Amino acid sequence: MSGSDVNPLRQLAEIGQSVYLDEISRNMLRGGELERLIRDDGLHGVTSNPAIFEKAISGSDAYDAAIHDLTRAGRSTEEIYESLVIDDIQEAADLFGDLYRTSDGQHGFISLEVSPRLAHDTAATVEEARRFWATVNRPNVFIKVPGTAAGLPAIRRLTAEGVKLNVTLLFGLERYRAIAEAYLSGLEDRLAANQPLAGGASVASFFLSRIDVAIDARLDELAERGGEPGRLARALRGKAAIASAKRAHVIYREVFESGRFERLEAHGARPQRLLWASTGVKDESYSDTMYVEPLVGAGTITTLPRETLDAYRDHGEPVADRLSEGLEAAQRELDALGELGIDLDAVTELLEAEGVDKFVKPFDELLAAIAEVSAEA
Repeated sequence: MSGSDVNPLRQLAEIGQSVYLDEISRNMLRGGELERLIRDDGLHGVTSNPAIFEKAISGSDAYDAAIHDLTRAGRSTEEIYESLVIDDIQEAADLFGDLYRTSDGQHGFISLEVSPRLAHDTAATVEEARRFWATVNRPNVFIKVPGTAAGLPAIRRLTAEGVKLNVTLLFGLERYRAIAEAYLSGLEDRLAANQPLAGGASVASFFLSRIDVAIDARLDELAERGGEPGRLARALRGKAAIASAKRAHVIYREVFESGRFERLEAHGARPQRLLWASTGVKDESYSDTMYVEPLVGAGTITTLPRETLDAYRDHGEPVADRLSEGLEAAQRELDALGELGIDLDAVTELLEAEGVDKFVKPFDELLAAIAEVSAEA
């Protein structure tokens, strides 16, 4: 650990930032590993997505017996997938049950994502989210819906119905603002229907490393041309994601410190917390904790893949409220991208489209892997 026997992951919790693990598997659940992470590292939650479940189910034989049983019971491939995943989600939710209760519903959440094939279909997203919410039947579960244009009305409708949401695949600042306002609109609809706001919860997952991967590629092209633009391009490398996140938090404060939210808060509503996602470093020249350290801040969540969680436990150096530092510099960095001809909004729109595809592919591969095991039954 870093310079003392104090666990840096636990220090984040003391500052007020929740740490989630971006991984789940049946072996982790039933072998005691998740319980250990909750106990020793102060883990506050777990996130999942189709890629994570593809790795868990295809990467071990822990699910084979259940797949065979479900196949013999006449279940389809997609029904088998849902049964396996919902079982895991329920087990994880139960392991976090004590934390959820003792924190008054602030911590202890596990996320389950609707099919990525539905990312551009509002009605189908709403229908599947409702079904998952009812089937899992745990208060400490977030149903993940994509923050696409089609996702916006789904977020409002589901929030109004009391479904707890993790809005995922957020890359752009204006889209993030729209998501936060859709959440408020859903709360207002719920209040107008005389439904309780207390006990609700939601998070918005803002993706980081993928922004830098896309922007850095463009900066590298400019750097090769030399001159003053090349110098500026080199200086901006690895800055776009953190700068975007800091500006997203400014938007968060504008939305959730507004009179509009205060009226909802008076009826028991809670803010939609910002969650930093895609925190694993893709460029080996960068620090392995570069998407954690600058974004430490009370009231936020950071979800870490295993390698990043282990790295932060080993040498993290948490400092209170880094989010409020360097806000003007962050805006200058984003402005400088525009001066170089890099359209950040266009890049984030492309990342959203690619993000959907990157979840559809492992989802399809997962169904194919289940079908293969199923054929052995």
